[in-house]
Amino acid sequence: MTPPGLIISAPASGTGKTTLTLGLARAFRDRGLKVQTFKSGPDYIDPAFHRAATGRASYNLDTWALPEGAIDALTGNAAGADLVIAEGSMGLHDGVARAGACGTGSSADLAVLTGWPVVLVMDVSGQAQTAAAMAWGLAGFRPEVRVAGVVLNRVGSARHERLVRHGMAQAGIAVLGALPKNAGIAMPERHLGLVQAEELPELEALLVEAARFVAAHVDMDAVAGAARPGRHVGQVGRITPPGQRIALARDAAFSFVYPHLLQGWRAAGAEILAFSPLADQGPDDSADVCWLPGGYPELHAGQIAAASRFQAGLRRFAETRPVHGECGGYMVLGAGLIDKAGVRHGMAGLLGLETSFAKRKMHLGYRLARLQAVVPGHRSGACLRGHEFHYSTILAQPDAALAHVTDAEGEVVAETGSCRGLVTGSFFHLIAEVP
Repeated sequence: MTPPGLIISAPASGTGKTTLTLGLARAFRDRGLKVQTFKSGPDYIDPAFHRAATGRASYNLDTWALPEGAIDALTGNAAGADLVIAEGSMGLHDGVARAGACGTGSSADLAVLTGWPVVLVMDVSGQAQTAAAMAWGLAGFRPEVRVAGVVLNRVGSARHERLVRHGMAQAGIAVLGALPKNAGIAMPERHLGLVQAEELPELEALLVEAARFVAAHVDMDAVAGAARPGRHVGQVGRITPPGQRIALARDAAFSFVYPHLLQGWRAAGAEILAFSPLADQGPDDSADVCWLPGGYPELHAGQIAAASRFQAGLRRFAETRPVHGECGGYMVLGAGLIDKAGVRHGMAGLLGLETSFAKRKMHLGYRLARLQAVVPGHRSGACLRGHEFHYSTILAQPDAALAHVTDAEGEVVAETGSCRGLVTGSFFHLIAEVP
């Protein structure tokens, strides 16, 4: 069993889930509790904010990509915590049409699997009693999902709050708090959603204010009392690391790595040797594999193009040892990257890929990839579950396809990835290999 936990969810994106999650996490920490956070679904940004709020690593729990036992085992990271707060994704019941490893990726699926009750954040601006009808529908759509109550957000006045509370009482739904409009703790946004936690010098002040604001307007005791222990019965299957000594690019341009993968690599005995391309560092020569994760290389394209030691070191490394890039890392392995201003920057040239941000187009969704070549840690023919989220456009992808890729509904995806010699790359971020 895990410590008592809750899932913070909502009717839709943009209603205040992240603000409430961070405010609750820091406010409970300020009370002396050890808080363990999780994130439903594929997301690199929110877990970094969670960690800043709690001081503990936050892990992604993805029912489409991860088997049930793996999710159970990952919740074991809550050992020693007093309270679990998991942040949902999109709306409570939003997922893909076809179930994956153990669900559709919805927060509701995660609630059923873990046994954690749901606290709904309701943006009640522009409505009153109708919010109760929405909450009632969300709570009743799947009876096995337990909704513990709601936190009202963007409340306009005392009268507005009374009307919404009256509707919730009629619907039999507990109101755990009411947050007035507060632009002071709004999260800044960028082309891929929220900015990264390390990019906000004012992050600590934001967390302090979020905790103060939430504690002042939410019944903290009622929230803690609504939490219920989750189950913890599984064991993570051994994750095969890409190598014994892994040179891992890690800086503001290469920051998207799922914590459960790093944890799995280390548990298998691998050593991670971080280096910074932005600091013009090449991969450690003692490593036996190099991994370039995703991030925001398009925001640093000129600096990466000018990093001669990094590029030369990467090319030397690739002559004798495997190199793999995901999304942003894949683009850096390519021949060139055109930034949003239309300026082309030369990349490593280990693959022929040419990408452009001058014409943005969103590519988003789960991916199922059957490998047609070896990726470090995964044999040819292996089936990988992952996720794709980027705005870049492929201008040229001339190398051999890395994988046959489909989306969650089985539709073929053109972003196949590439391979050339010991170098591989893909736009999809690996979450798990299909057993």
